[in-house]
Amino acid sequence: MSHAGRLVGAALAFALALAQQAAPPPLPRDELRDDELAGASKLGLPDPIPGLSNDERALARLRLGRRLFFDPQLSADRTVSCATCHPPEHAFASPEKLPRGVGGRTCARNAPTLFNRALGTAQFFDGRAATLEAQVVMPIESHDEMATTVDEVVKRLARSAEYRALFAAAGAAEPDGATLAAALAEFVRRLIAGDSPIDRFRAAQGDLTAVERHGLWLFESKARCWRCHAGPNFSDEQFHTTGIGVVDGVAEPGRAAITRDESDRGRFKTPTLRMVARTAPYMHDGSLATLSDVVRYYQRGGNANDHLDPLLKPLELSDDDVAALVAFLEALSRSGE
Repeated sequence: MSHAGRLVGAALAFALALAQQAAPPPLPRDELRDDELAGASKLGLPDPIPGLSNDERALARLRLGRRLFFDPQLSADRTVSCATCHPPEHAFASPEKLPRGVGGRTCARNAPTLFNRALGTAQFFDGRAATLEAQVVMPIESHDEMATTVDEVVKRLARSAEYRALFAAAGAAEPDGATLAAALAEFVRRLIAGDSPIDRFRAAQGDLTAVERHGLWLFESKARCWRCHAGPNFSDEQFHTTGIGVVDGVAEPGRAAITRDESDRGRFKTPTLRMVARTAPYMHDGSLATLSDVVRYYQRGGNANDHLDPLLKPLELSDDDVAALVAFLEALSRSGE
């Protein structure tokens, strides 16, 4: 091949590489089974699940919310859906440290699992949304996520006969923002995880391996995990400064950006541990790649800063203890198995 030919070939290869890099990833498809969205409680969880019913109007909201969750029309350039950052195959959490929004923009935080958000008392890592109805529309209007407006999305959907029928069944004479929010919230509330080997062991309905039992004992005793990861959803739904995101001893704002209270600096909401083995990477910034990394981070007592939660202290854990805690978390992630 001539020198000129090699140059042309190299230029074409470079252009192809750029095009592939810029191309948005394939959109997740709705392959959920209907029984996965039944909203029924599971062993270890409150029964019934708060805020859920199966009356005709609720089921109509579910059908609409399910359609919306996978629809890229909710984003400015129609390349991003809710499922993009919360893919079902990754337990409705992002497999990326910081997921990508429209135009290749990077979201500010890792996208956590949506499982059991019906049990939540505040939404987002910083708690800026008090309800799911408030939370589900915020990504639509976030510059780094979907980068449009609810009003614009509603106008788009109103042009579709399918959507007009779905909104009508959900109780809206015309597509509107309130019904859109209620429908997406209905879908999210029905993502339920429970009935793990840990729940069955606690209910004397099953057994654990010796390593898993040791991990459970550590979780409830000297590892002190239960101090924050409490209750049926393994989260106290409170805000703590663990040291993640600290730079040169200074914590990022965290909850303080919402409350304007400096004592909240660095605080982020305790995430659920249910399904945690399927939701790597971890922490609000996706900075820890594995469950072992997470356990060892807490083993050393987090990152020092002036706002570090007093609950965090170095832990006396052996390598076997670390492995046992990971085994416990993996067992807690086997919902319905």
